[in-house]
Amino acid sequence: MKRIFLDHASTTRVDDEVINAMLPYFSKYYGNPSSIHAFGRDAREAVDSSRGHVSQIIGSRDDEIFFTAGGTESDNLAIKGIAYLNKEKRTTKGPHIITSSIEHPGVLEACRHLETQGFNVKYLPVDAYGIVDLDSLRDSISKNTFLVSIMFANNEIGTIEPIEEIGKIAHEHESIFHTDAVQAVTKVPIDVRKHHIDLLSLSGHKIYGPKGIGALYVRNGVKVQPIFHGGGHEKGIRSSTLNVPGIVGLGKACELAKRRMTRDMDAMKTLRDLLIKNTLEIEESYLNGHPQKRLVNNAHFRFTGIEGESLLLSLDEQGIATSTGSACSSQKLQASHVLLAIGLDPVQAHGSIRLSLGRENTKEEIMFVSEVLPQVVEKLRQMSPLWNR
Repeated sequence: MKRIFLDHASTTRVDDEVINAMLPYFSKYYGNPSSIHAFGRDAREAVDSSRGHVSQIIGSRDDEIFFTAGGTESDNLAIKGIAYLNKEKRTTKGPHIITSSIEHPGVLEACRHLETQGFNVKYLPVDAYGIVDLDSLRDSISKNTFLVSIMFANNEIGTIEPIEEIGKIAHEHESIFHTDAVQAVTKVPIDVRKHHIDLLSLSGHKIYGPKGIGALYVRNGVKVQPIFHGGGHEKGIRSSTLNVPGIVGLGKACELAKRRMTRDMDAMKTLRDLLIKNTLEIEESYLNGHPQKRLVNNAHFRFTGIEGESLLLSLDEQGIATSTGSACSSQKLQASHVLLAIGLDPVQAHGSIRLSLGRENTKEEIMFVSEVLPQVVEKLRQMSPLWNR
């Protein structure tokens, strides 16, 4: 049976060139990059080169990149690291941290933890497409707001936020601006200077790199307090012996993405638009998220009368891998907080599914999905008590 992977928002296959770049750093160049002997210098050189490749994908300086274990750690380091340096403001009135109601759990749970420590958090609403309400941001931000954290693009519905405008508003009020760009990196051109970004989170396994590696961009001049302590690696911001093979893999993934980003984006957008067009021909099918301001590889649908998990399992039987939402919470039974935030009721939210494309998907695969999907939807509706047609 032919297998088609349309769950690239949850993870990606490690590129062959990335694997080949990593392999020598497991057994040949295995030194600790903190060591000053030749073995250590070889590893340090690879780390420094990778830092440069990561910086180029977002338009930063090399020395503004700090390696972590992934996007969630980067989010926590950014949010808690800034909050702990502003702990004296937690007893004053006002929304000291501003985020949105549709953030990734890496951001939301970090903010909820800080609320238990006495910090105030404002969760901004979004419109029916998932766009953050800029007027609400302007009304909420004040001299007490030390951090604004809004994701670059939503991991479920693919909506791209007005990041440049958000960054401007944050800086007008002398607030630090963090963005979770895990889904956006390599899918949207990013320039941290142009977009007024002070802190940015990214992850390797979303961009054809290995799992367990990520990075946090920290603009020069912005101070972040470490959230765990040890040997003072990464200029004291993130202690732990550096994961050299993972860092090399992340660097190589960024190098490849930089080289082929325009081609990949154009190809995925073409296939995404074809998938959306064909899917919306199904009776009572709807696109979740913004129709234009969305990631080039994201198509998120809801279907009246059926349950998303049943649809996912039925498609899996046909060899098609999809998702009902964020992979981090895919085993939870409650409705997606993102879909509820854009105004869907729990039944509509549970009837939704995400199909996310990658650079290796083909038109033939999309046409096969477009042939199978209507049949699966019809079969599930015949068995559904919610479908009355």
